[in-house]
Parts: sequence; structure tokens; C-alpha cells
Amino acid sequence: MADMGAFREAVTAWAAGGPGDRARDLAARLPVRTAVLLEGPSDVAAVDALAASRGRNLAAEGVCVVSMGGAMNVGRYARLLGPPGLGLRLTGLCDAAERSYYARGLQRADAADEFFVCAADLEDELIRALGVARVKELVREEGDLRALQTFLHQPAQKDRSSQQQLRRFLGTKKGRKIRYGHVLVAALDSDRIPAPLDGLLTSL
Repeated sequence: MADMGAFREAVTAWAAGGPGDRARDLAARLPVRTAVLLEGPSDVAAVDALAASRGRNLAAEGVCVVSMGGAMNVGRYARLLGPPGLGLRLTGLCDAAERSYYARGLQRADAADEFFVCAADLEDELIRALGVARVKELVREEGDLRALQTFLHQPAQKDRSSQQQLRRFLGTKKGRKIRYGHVLVAALDSDRIPAPLDGLLTSL
């Protein structure tokens, strides 16, 4: 039976230069109504975690959450999934520094849909929402306190704020940002959800 995971894989292969027949077939059979364009898998983890906390099954709602492998790929995904391609509604989440990529990519695909912007990135938004002390507690609970302490002793971290240090730490090991995408969102109170993430989920 077709599922959203298979559609996501087909879209990724299509965006990488493969044929689009499977993605088109799955889009018609599922059906899919919206594609959420995200820069990377840690963003997907955070969106999935927030949706689950609100009792929502995005796949069952016809929403496909896509990791594009970087904001510069947004134009390609918008062409394939938006009006020139499958005709899906497009939305997404991006870092402020990549806002122009999203704006141009969606405009060129004639997709006038709304996307949501993080001040620095989603990890920064989550750390600010939770506070440095709470994030450090979560790092300890996850068994990463020793790794964090070692990281903080590096000379390059000396002049950075505690928030900047934590943000850097989350990206120092493969898979850590993805894991903490779930962990940080799960620890948030309902009234502390960062505005870009809350806006995205509310729009779906």
C-alpha cells in the first residue's frame, strides 16, 4: 500500500534527477495536498515532534514534510511539487539567511504560498524558547553532558554566548541535531512554541 514515506522517497529521487513517474503516481493515489519544504532532517524532526504533540497525523492529512538537503534546492523542489509540477500547495520553514532562496524559488515556480522564517535557525529558536539552563538539563538527561563540557573548553567557544555555544554543539556530531529536534520540541510548554514553528503547523 502506498504511503507518504514512499512518496517522499520518490520526490527526493526525482529532485536528484531521476524520473518523476513514481512521484506523480503516488501523489494521485495517496492523495497529497501540501508539501512542507524544509532545509534538513533536523527541521523535519522538529515539525514531526510538534505535530505529534498536538495529536496530528500530517501524512493522513495529505501533508508531505520534505527535507531538501539545503535551502538552495528550494527552486527545484518548488518546480516539481508546485504549480509547474504536481500542483501542490507549498509552504516551509527557513533560516533568515536563506530567506531570499525561498522567495526566489517559490516566485519562479508561481507559488505564492506562505513560508516561515527563523531568526537564525530552528535550533536557535528552540534554545531561546526553552532557555539555556533547561537545554543544558536536557543535554544531561540525554547523556551528552560530558561531550558538551569538552566542547565548551575549546578555545573557539570562549567568546561565544551560552546560546551560541549550545547551537554550535548540536551540530558537532552527525545525527545530534535530528535527535535534539525531537527532544527540544517535546520539552516545550504549549505557550512557548517558537512563532515560526507554531505558524507553520497552524497553517497546515
